Formats: sequence, C-alpha cells, structure tokens
Amino acid sequence: MNSLEEKDYKAFIEHYKKATGIDLNLYKEKQMKRRFKTLRDKLGFDSFDALAVAMVQDEDIKQQFLEKMTINVSEFYRNKERWDYLGQHILPEMYKDRQRPLRIWSAACSTGEEPYTIAMIMKKQRIRANILATDVDATVLAAARKAIYKPHVIKQVPKEELDAYFVESANFWELSTSALPQVEFRLHDLLKDSYPSQQDLIICRNVCIYFTEEAKDGVYQRFADALTKGGLLFVGSTEQIFRPERYGFKHEGHFFYRKL
Repeated sequence: MNSLEEKDYKAFIEHYKKATGIDLNLYKEKQMKRRFKTLRDKLGFDSFDALAVAMVQDEDIKQQFLEKMTINVSEFYRNKERWDYLGQHILPEMYKDRQRPLRIWSAACSTGEEPYTIAMIMKKQRIRANILATDVDATVLAAARKAIYKPHVIKQVPKEELDAYFVESANFWELSTSALPQVEFRLHDLLKDSYPSQQDLIICRNVCIYFTEEAKDGVYQRFADALTKGGLLFVGSTEQIFRPERYGFKHEGHFFYRKL
C-alpha cells in the first residue's frame, strides 16, 4: 500500500474499533490487511473509509468483516491423536481424587466443535466437568448453540459417538446436546475482556497465530493466570510456545503446556 492507502487503512482500524470494540492493532497487520482488502474489493468499495461508513449503516457488512477476521474453521476431534491422549491419559489423571467437577474453558470456540468434542470425551470417561465456551463473534455462538453441522466437520468423530449423539438430516448432522455435559456459550474477546479464573484446562487452538507478538504474549500470560496450579493449556499444531517458562508453563508433550 502507498502512503494514502496506509492512512486510509489506519483510519479504518479506528472506525472498526468504534463499531465493534475489536482492536485490529493487536492482530498481525499483513494478514488482516490482505483479508480486508479482498473483501472490500469484493463488496465494491474503493476505499476503507467508504467501507467504514457502510459498516455503520449495514449490520450484514459488519458481520462479513467479523467473519473474515476470525476465520471460523474448525472440526470435531481436529488432530484426533491429541484429543485421544487428552481423554485417555491427561484428564483421568487430572480428575483422580478430585472432589469437584473439572473447570474447562474452550476459548475462541467458533461454531462449537471443540467444546462439544470435550463434552463427548467427558461423557465417555465419566468425568464431571463445567465447560465454558467463548468467542468474539455472536453469530458463530448462535450456530454453536444450534449444533447443526456439515458432514466434513464430523469426519473424525468415532462411529460409536456418531451413532450415540448425532442425527443425520438432509445433508447435515444435528448433535443431541442434551445427551452430553452442558456447554455454556458466552461472548468474549481474548484481547480485552477479563478471563475466567481457576480453570483446570484451557483449549485455545489455531487462534493466537493471528495475533501480534505483543498481544500473544499478553494472552499466554493471562491464560497462565487463569489456570489452577497443574492446569493445562491445549494449543494448535502451529502454535508452539517458545520459552514457556516465561509464563510459568512447562512443556507437557505436543500441544500441551502445564502450569507450574
């Protein structure tokens, strides 16, 4: 971008923050700029300033940009071997001799595949848990509560669980949420809102890769503060935390970090 386009984009960031409460300065600029420019051009606007005006007037345009920013791509049991390890080894050990339900937070949960995956694991392992699922996008939370999914997102679900909890209808699969531990869905922005405390497990996968290093550093520290001693952070396959001891974590195998 030239200097005029850069100024236009910076002004748009401020408009976007006022319209949505989301600070794009905390997201990797190159990635966000590329996505937003693509959508801006698709919608037929010749400047970000014109787009900002349209966003105030049109909720649909605002929602399209929110979806472009969050990239809601998820599926049940994504990287299934890690979920199996979590369910068969980590969680039973964590729950052993515990007098209360586990507290589990699925952060940036998108349309619900990850919190419902953990709910199925809890049911299978007969582990009591309070499951909180949050996202910055109210629209995807509404979809998560409906729990209706396309076939490609359930391809990793074991047949036993598919038969027990899903009903096929047309080209969709509906999850019977009443048969599982309850999941509480709540609107939450990782970059500005306060974090729930005393969590035993936090699942936040393939989200922090979109944040600036400064923002990511703050998120990991707040995750550590939100966990109980010995609690676990479960991250995505491309989100290795370098020098986890900075946050009071130790590496606990692929994708897992334990609070010391």
